[in-house]
Amino acid sequence: MTTDLEAIFARPVAHRGYHDADNGVIENTPTAVSRAVDKGFAIEVDVQETADGEALVFHDYTLDRLAEGNGKVIDAPSHELCQIHMKTGTDKLWLLQDLLELVDGKVPLVVEIKSLMRRDAQGDFVRRVTDQISAYKGPACLKTFDPDMLSHAKNHNSGVLRGIVADGAEPGPNYVRYSRTDRFILRHLLHAPRTRPHFISYGIKGLPKTGPSLLRSLFKLPLMTWTVKTRDQRETAARYADQIVFEGFDPYKDRGNL
Repeated sequence: MTTDLEAIFARPVAHRGYHDADNGVIENTPTAVSRAVDKGFAIEVDVQETADGEALVFHDYTLDRLAEGNGKVIDAPSHELCQIHMKTGTDKLWLLQDLLELVDGKVPLVVEIKSLMRRDAQGDFVRRVTDQISAYKGPACLKTFDPDMLSHAKNHNSGVLRGIVADGAEPGPNYVRYSRTDRFILRHLLHAPRTRPHFISYGIKGLPKTGPSLLRSLFKLPLMTWTVKTRDQRETAARYADQIVFEGFDPYKDRGNL
């Protein structure tokens, strides 16, 4: 486990693959993932639950923004979704298992499970994704914003590397269902004794924060920060994080030019 965690943090993490929308390479697609593999970056992708419980490699809850379709991902079965093309480029929607076969251990994978905020925390779905990562022959981990999802993963297979995603949890549309106390707990990762994350994934705009800083310094939990796009953000990451999730530049080439 330790070796895999070190591998995941050993190189910059391409946010949703090494995508470039201006040139027709859409996030979370086979082309974006292949480009990241070719560059030697670790890769972060998002997965959404389909109507038949499969993991679709896709960030949004609805298809409208990126795909030639509409409606919610959760309302469609995987075999229908995988026939849908992206709005630009040649890629179709695809499943987590397809991604695992494509990457095949060449670079580390960070799989973020998106939450539908259900009371059951999509337990069956989390367990399925956890099993897929457990069976994968290569460095991989899962992460999520939802502490209850993380608890499902821990209870199902505590050996699968898991991380908690968090940010400043400021008032706004992403936290409309949360009380001030709930947001404080999420912001400072006070659920950690229950969820026992192996690492932290914290928004760059929220750093530094007491909770993640203490977990990193006292309990040696490595911290990756997202999404780094500017020189100032990269300098902040160098002070408060162990690795970056980046977008819009090549961190190997642009060390001094970002």
